[in-house]
Amino acid sequence: MAFKLASSPHLNSSAQTNRVMLKVILCTLPGVIAQCYFFGAGALIQVLMGISLAILTEACVLKLRQRPIKATLSDNSAALTGLLIGVAVPALAPWWIVVIGTLFAILVVKQLYGGLGNNIFNPAMAAYVMLLISFPVQMTTWVAPAGGALNELGLVASLSVIFQGASPEAILAYRAGFDGVTMATPLDAIKTSLATGLTIDEALTKNSFSDGFGIGWLWINIAYLAGGLVMLKLKLIRWHISIAVLLSLFVCASLGYMLSPDTHTGPLLHLFSGATMLAAFFIATDPVTAATSVKGRLIFGALIGILVYVIRTFGGYPDAFAFAILLANLCAPFIDYYVKPRAYGHRTSR
Repeated sequence: MAFKLASSPHLNSSAQTNRVMLKVILCTLPGVIAQCYFFGAGALIQVLMGISLAILTEACVLKLRQRPIKATLSDNSAALTGLLIGVAVPALAPWWIVVIGTLFAILVVKQLYGGLGNNIFNPAMAAYVMLLISFPVQMTTWVAPAGGALNELGLVASLSVIFQGASPEAILAYRAGFDGVTMATPLDAIKTSLATGLTIDEALTKNSFSDGFGIGWLWINIAYLAGGLVMLKLKLIRWHISIAVLLSLFVCASLGYMLSPDTHTGPLLHLFSGATMLAAFFIATDPVTAATSVKGRLIFGALIGILVYVIRTFGGYPDAFAFAILLANLCAPFIDYYVKPRAYGHRTSR
């Protein structure tokens, strides 16, 4: 009898993959809506551009590879990758940021390895790291969230800013014309404050931390947490990776805060700032690039949480999730190899 082996994700059919990916996309909607509320129409523009470009890019690659276009695109994996790139970039980032990131994610990270189920890195996170290293100014200039400054930029104004380009000179001119519109993320602001000799408590007295977490970011993380819990309820993902990520990050942050509360951020701020909930539920759980065994998923998630804390605390990149996930992706085969379950009826080797 002949058996057919398939790459991960191990789903029963392409139709099931289609439904799973679509449900995951729908579960991101609370977080996307929260980002649009706090950061304006630019956040929606980036998401729509990311999705459209990802689908178009994958269709072109499939055409060149002489692969079935409609059947492959219908799995919705390209749309999900584009969406994740769109929510990861700043709301007013220039249009070419999303274009370069999406092309890199689909062409290089996904299709160059053979398409869905064959890539070793999460495409959206690989693209994000490439963009962050290549274009640090554009990737770290965020619009001030609602309630934090003058950010009453509607759809037309956001389109103008995004498609006119955002070179360093343009960003400076934009700041001069609209004082207080752009700002660093809460994690970046805390790292900068610590570098200037301030304590954590002193850093949190700034207006951008009026709610204790950084205006907007708490609610954005709560929204992605809600979507993640829905995915768990629908059994779209298993709990091991997400809980391991959050628990290990919480434990590390708690220990650091207890040892030095003046220089180490508290655990709740780690959990509800930056991309924590988005990454823990929607990115780290990628079935293609994560560990597959139960113990492996727990180790994989814990490794991400520990790496995030180490990079956030001692490294130069305040959010750190993209780097942590890519490093964990590299370790996933190694983890699975050493924690693979014993086959029934066989003894473990000594």
